Amino acid sequence: MRRRNSYSPVVFLFFFAIFSMAHAQTQSTPSAQPVAQAPAAPAKTSPPPQNTSPAQDTPAAPPTNPAPNTAAGQAQPAPGNSQAQPTQPPAGSETPQSAPAGEPAAQGAEQVPDTGDNGVFVFKKQVEEVVLHATVVDDKQRMITNLDRNAFSVFEDGRPQTITSFRHEDIPVAMGIVVDNSGSMREKRDKVNNAALNLVRSSNPNDQVFIVNFNDEYYLDQDFTSNINKLKEGLEKIEARGGTALYDAVVASADHLKKSAQLEKKVLFVVTDGEDNASMENLEQAVRRLQIEGGPTVYAIGILGDEEHPKRARRALDVMSERTGGIAFFPKTLDEVDAISRTVAHDIRNQYTIGYKPSNPQTSGGYRTIKVDAHAHGYNKLVVRTKSGYYAGQERASSGQ
Repeated sequence: MRRRNSYSPVVFLFFFAIFSMAHAQTQSTPSAQPVAQAPAAPAKTSPPPQNTSPAQDTPAAPPTNPAPNTAAGQAQPAPGNSQAQPTQPPAGSETPQSAPAGEPAAQGAEQVPDTGDNGVFVFKKQVEEVVLHATVVDDKQRMITNLDRNAFSVFEDGRPQTITSFRHEDIPVAMGIVVDNSGSMREKRDKVNNAALNLVRSSNPNDQVFIVNFNDEYYLDQDFTSNINKLKEGLEKIEARGGTALYDAVVASADHLKKSAQLEKKVLFVVTDGEDNASMENLEQAVRRLQIEGGPTVYAIGILGDEEHPKRARRALDVMSERTGGIAFFPKTLDEVDAISRTVAHDIRNQYTIGYKPSNPQTSGGYRTIKVDAHAHGYNKLVVRTKSGYYAGQERASSGQ
């Protein structure tokens, strides 16, 4: 994932460190103990090109095309280096098969909170356990939040699976906010930025969030944090110009979640106002990489308006969201975006977390379809929204990594 470069603060600190060392040496005497040299201060960042408050953690962008600066553990995927991928089976193509003999629930399958030395709240899961995050609504689209484990049935490739862990708690998530920074978004960014910040304010306070702004390129303008001010600064790095490399930005953000997130539950919140016209990836490749095992749930807002090709733009957001268990929203006016962001936060915080150990070993690989049913007394029809499938045994969102 690219960061915006800034060199002048580094040069200043280099000369400052040399001056400090020379000054310390002139103050020493032969009988004095050696003075321990203080390590050089970390590089500060220069203010962003707009008239906003200076960011403290993220480098600012020069006015011309910056050179990539890949940080350790945050390598940018190589969009043009994709290998041929198998074709995704169509949604709903699973064929019911005979159920295997009853499989006992694995020991130690329940997820347990673990607070490490850094205070991050992490959920551990059983090895080879597939974890689903599911939202349940009734026939009137009202969210149902009072179901127990026995209400759910899980099917993989049409075969019933034994549920090995179940939770219904507001657990923290790792979230990427991915916002279109193309020229057509110039007049929309203020309201979009406010909506994104309100999403964070309405979410679990222990969430870890990063910001990616994209046009025909994409930049990690704020890495994982829960600090609203830092997120605001990342969103304000606006260069409303160029095209829309939506798929490339989504794939790179999913890869960053996979490699760097310390929380098991992962989400991408994507806002755009048009059709992708600049990516090296295509829609099929992007969806395949979102559907890796442990991939994120995608929530998308399409501010399409008078977009020339609204059907293709809408389909892209619908497919990425539906295949991963999220929702795509298409507001009629920009004023609706803030309310949508709060709806997304409510959805994320009220999901069921369901784990199962596949009867077909993960090592056999391949694409697996998933279907989850829910039945409970007092409800005529319940609909479960979760990811439609996944590619087993694949650990990274981008190829060649």
